[in-house]
Amino acid sequence: MKPTEQLHQLGQSLWLDNITRTMLGDGTLRRYIDELSVTGLTSNPTIFDKAISGGDAYDEQIAEAGPNSATTEDLFFELALADLRDAADLFGSVHARTDRVDGWVSLEVSPLIADDTAATIAQAAKLHEQAERDNLYVKIPGTEAGLPAIEESIFAGIPINVTLLFSTEQYLAAADAYTRGVERRIEAGLNPAVPSVASIFLSRWDVAVAGQVPEELHNRLGVAVGGQAYCAYRRLLGSQRQQRLFNEGARPQRLLFASTGTKDPEASDTLYIEGLAAPFTINTMPEPTLLAFADHGEVGEPLPTDGVAAEETLAEFAAAGIDLDALAARLQDEGKQSFDKSWKDLLGSLESEREQLAR
Repeated sequence: MKPTEQLHQLGQSLWLDNITRTMLGDGTLRRYIDELSVTGLTSNPTIFDKAISGGDAYDEQIAEAGPNSATTEDLFFELALADLRDAADLFGSVHARTDRVDGWVSLEVSPLIADDTAATIAQAAKLHEQAERDNLYVKIPGTEAGLPAIEESIFAGIPINVTLLFSTEQYLAAADAYTRGVERRIEAGLNPAVPSVASIFLSRWDVAVAGQVPEELHNRLGVAVGGQAYCAYRRLLGSQRQQRLFNEGARPQRLLFASTGTKDPEASDTLYIEGLAAPFTINTMPEPTLLAFADHGEVGEPLPTDGVAAEETLAEFAAAGIDLDALAARLQDEGKQSFDKSWKDLLGSLESEREQLAR
């Protein structure tokens, strides 16, 4: 049995953090589903920028739709949704078999409106309608401005992938926003079963403290943060508040481990897969990481639910002078800036491509 299948049997969903029109057309994604137990997919601006500027797979649609698109951003969403509809259809049988638990794809709202709650709410609703697929998550950042947009979107019945979470505290704030949206639906007599995932980014922690901590702590922070968040997640699922909602027919918001590609070339290329194996969670991994884990990964014991080991490791980092709360806030702010830059780069590349094809 392949390591990917073993991980799936443990109860963790393996999602691919990549999408290109080429992998949709040449059967690569279909093969990952059939052979590597992949049951979902995430995307981001950088992924689409590489896909669109990396070849001519999108040229025909750009030439056809470009002149009729009001803005470059509108054109991008047309291109992205075309890919994501095809991917969503490939995951359709998984989505049906798991009764909407798995088999999802994700599309992000524009990072340029990340600090505008009302604009985020409006765009999430528009993208959900344009997608025309039940298994597409709209990604909203779990920032100060994003939290009320998450609550409002859940209340509106829109499946949401909460992104840009870096700490247990940020995760719990996002979970609270999701829960408030569900509670409002119950009060309004609406179906409370609105799916959602909360994505916590992990490898960037280790990048941020590289060279600032003793050797024995190298590349241990991301897994410890994930372990702490998983413990909080399990406690939350067992809380009276959540149990009441489940009794009304609500769905649990699943925890998703993101940014799980190893950044340190000296570290294991499966570090954040092997260290974050946990049932009823998702690990969305870059393509090289997925292939590496399928080739030589090992599935050991799942993450403990008591969080003791994670807390001990985090205490070691605190003793080494790392202010974890301040770093979490910094990472989220840097993540916002990075997504903003990636989005602008994407739109710039797409505009150049559109102008070139028009000539």
